[in-house]
Amino acid sequence: MTEDDIYRASTQYRLWSFTPETLASLRATTNAAAADSVRAAFRNLNPPDHGGVKAEVECLTVEEEQKLVSYYCLETLELVDFCQYPTNVKATAVQYLKRFYLTNSPMTYHPKEIYRTAVYLAMKSEDNFRYVKSFAEKLDNVTAEDILAPEFLLTQGLRFTFDVRHPFPGLEGGFMELLAFTNGRGIGGPLIEKSAKELRDDMLAIDTGSGTATHATTVKELVARCQSAHGKAKELLKTSALLTDAYFLYTPSQIWLSALLLVDEALARFYLDTKLSPSSDMKPKLFTTLRQCAGMLRSSPAAQPGKEEKKELKRIVKKLGQCRNPQNLDLVELNKAQKRDPEVNGGQELDENIAKKRKLEREKSMKDSEDLFGPAIQDKGDQ
Repeated sequence: MTEDDIYRASTQYRLWSFTPETLASLRATTNAAAADSVRAAFRNLNPPDHGGVKAEVECLTVEEEQKLVSYYCLETLELVDFCQYPTNVKATAVQYLKRFYLTNSPMTYHPKEIYRTAVYLAMKSEDNFRYVKSFAEKLDNVTAEDILAPEFLLTQGLRFTFDVRHPFPGLEGGFMELLAFTNGRGIGGPLIEKSAKELRDDMLAIDTGSGTATHATTVKELVARCQSAHGKAKELLKTSALLTDAYFLYTPSQIWLSALLLVDEALARFYLDTKLSPSSDMKPKLFTTLRQCAGMLRSSPAAQPGKEEKKELKRIVKKLGQCRNPQNLDLVELNKAQKRDPEVNGGQELDENIAKKRKLEREKSMKDSEDLFGPAIQDKGDQ
């Protein structure tokens, strides 16, 4: 099985990879469904035949939703940095947030109530677990209950798939290969007939990209160039790759190669030349894809919104306050209601089988509590 076969078997490829057209269509469908739900909820709260005034609710557009989600992706980055959690937690949390809002609208669930839970879930998924209480204590005016209440909603939105394939490991592997080439120990692809020494000489002949026909004259200079490209590419992966739709449209290897192409095109071309023969039909297609991905990374939103962007965000938030689904305004209370009554779900009924299962579990629990030995065991565990 090849690496490509392994990736194609992943949930990221099967469930979370799209074409630009299908991605835009999915977001439009989600927005339209949420808008219909919001208008229906407002009509139910204030029906015209009971003296209510019929007024059309102005809902968010797809573009406004995306601006809001993008802002909370930035908030997620800042939160993880503030808590000093690892990069993989940051990257996974952002992808959880972006995935959730492919099939859910901010009009249904406000991002400010979801992004903290995305970070908490990412900590568990990336083997960086912290107790929810200790996480909540780092935040202002946030309780453990606030973080846990939307957790099941988030996992539903993720379709219970928590694996996120990041481009970071590929970049690290490529960097190690480039360092091996500088030392004359690199090995080319199966169709590359050049020796390790010849590949190093080719690498020394690479143009520096400074606008003049200069190149590294020593191995030390070559290593420094590789280290510089690695650092710059990694920064792109920690920001631009996370804040754009790159994960939805490209594979992890395409993303890291595009980042390398942006920071040092000559070095990226050399690396690909060691993998593909000059006559390969795949090379032109690959470079077309990499340039498209690089263009997306280049167009990433700024890490800090400007004055005009902040003004626009305030307008969107104000508009959202008028078109939020009234059934989901308090996720903590909604979560409590679901636990008390399995048929409560923002005014909607849960699946009949789930309701029946929970009812049976409650009845079994009540029956066990009447057992002669049940209370004794429970009391002992509580001490």
